[in-house]
Parts: sequence; structure tokens; C-alpha cells
Amino acid sequence: MTVDPLAEIVTLLQPAARFSKLVECAGAWRIHREATGEPFYCAILEGHCRVTFGGHQPFILRAGDFVLAPAMRDIVSESVDAPATLSAMVPTQLSGGHFRVGRLEGPPDMRMRIGHCSFGAPDAALLVSLLPDVVIVRDEPRLATLMQLVGEETRERRPARELVLERLLEVLLIEALRSGTETTVTSSLSRGLADERLAAALHAMHARPAHPWTVADLATEAALSRSAFFARFSRVVGLPPMEYLLAWRMALAKQLLRSRELGLDQVAERVGYGSASTFSVAFARYAGMPPARYARGDVRSD
Repeated sequence: MTVDPLAEIVTLLQPAARFSKLVECAGAWRIHREATGEPFYCAILEGHCRVTFGGHQPFILRAGDFVLAPAMRDIVSESVDAPATLSAMVPTQLSGGHFRVGRLEGPPDMRMRIGHCSFGAPDAALLVSLLPDVVIVRDEPRLATLMQLVGEETRERRPARELVLERLLEVLLIEALRSGTETTVTSSLSRGLADERLAAALHAMHARPAHPWTVADLATEAALSRSAFFARFSRVVGLPPMEYLLAWRMALAKQLLRSRELGLDQVAERVGYGSASTFSVAFARYAGMPPARYARGDVRSD
């Protein structure tokens, strides 16, 4: 079975929905959302606006556009004609999950659906660091449809609700990450997967994490020289190849330890270590505690 690195990372993140809302905007308006570090996403349903993420260059978003910030930094959303002196506003709640900002009377100039979720993985920060800071998808209305399904499932109390929400969010995040046409960073896993040569090495690492990979082996998978592969991987993905491999092995190890389905020897073998003692030393150096303590759920470091 083909292993998809992007799907594996999104699954390990364990996304869970928090809330979503419909926001209507009219006239001149400005909204400032402070950084939370949590995942934020937004679909523009009608009209257009200007959005600035964490001090980066502003983007103009139009109907059909979708934005994903895996770890939300400061975001300023505003009408394109908003004067520089306009103060940030607090949206007025019209009903449950329905808000309005700017002029309260008359039809809205713009409508957007905003969603917030959380990642349940204890090592979410590591996994999020492999993703772009912000992803913008242009003219893909199906993402708004997925958001609507997430919103409906969030409000209803149906059987298997949490499982359905998790799967919907996984699809939403993967669709956004693989469809994104603009980002605010120059390196990430998704960029690596878009590079045919690097994608071959990434797929090999994820398919066989226990293999005793070397930079030369991975360069062969990518059909590049060792030096060219190392430089290209580091630049495009944002980590040197062996650092990425270590991060991925440790993320898998944490998942296996939390499940408590395998013994320490088996976990070590699954992630490429010849013995439990060698794995324990490497894990403790990386995670700040022995694997046995991590498996017990004691997250205090020594």
C-alpha cells in the first residue's frame, strides 16, 4: 500500500473541531484576531476582503478562496476600502453561530465561514512545524462545502459524532494542503511533496521508517547526487534529511508508546533501532524523558 506522508502527519495530529461561525460584513470594517497557536481556517462565500497574517504582505481573498493557518498568528481581516485609522471591531452576534461586522443594516457585502479546531497530538508543534504557516487555496468551492459539513456535524449530537468530525477535518486539512497555491513560507513538507525528486525520498522514508537510511540511500531514491539532494531537501522541506527522519521516527514512536499495544523492543524495531536500550537513549535525548515514562502519560521532564 502506498504511504502518503501528508495524510500520515494530518492523521497523527488528531484534529478535533472546536467551533465554526458564519460572519457577514458590510461597509467599512476591520477584525483583529490575536494569535492563539491553534488551527484556523476560513472560506470566503461571497464578496472579497483583505487579510494580513502575522505581519506578512496582505492578501486579497475572493469568493471561492480558502485559508488555512495550522498555528494561528495575528490575523487582520478588513474591507478593501477600510481607512488606516479604522479601529478593529467586535462582530455582533445575530444568532447562534451567525455574526455581523461593520454596517448592521442592509445586505452584506461579504460573507465568510470561519472555523477553529485543535490538535490532540502531544507533539503537535513538531508536526505543525513541517507544514506551511499559511495556505491559500484559490477558487475551490468544495472546501467551503467541507466546512459546512463540519459545522453541521458540530451542532448535531449524532452517534459517532467525534469520529465523523475527525475524519471530515482530516479531509479538509489534506485538501487544503495539497491544493494550496500560495503560502507565506518557502519550505515545508507539502513543498517537498510537490518536488518529484524529493517526493520519492519522502515516500521511501514514510513507507520504511525502520530501514537504516543514510543520506546517500535517500539521494539514490531521489535520483540526485548526495550533495545536491542534501542541499535541495534542506532548502525545500526546511530540515536536513536525517533530522526530518529522526523527527518522523520519534512522532511514530510517541504514537506507538501511547497506544501501549507493543513492547519497548517492538517499538524500537518499528522505528529503526536495533535494541530497546539504544532506542531508549535516543528517545530520552529527543523527548526529555524515558519512553516508559512517556508511555505512562507522565509528561514531566527530568
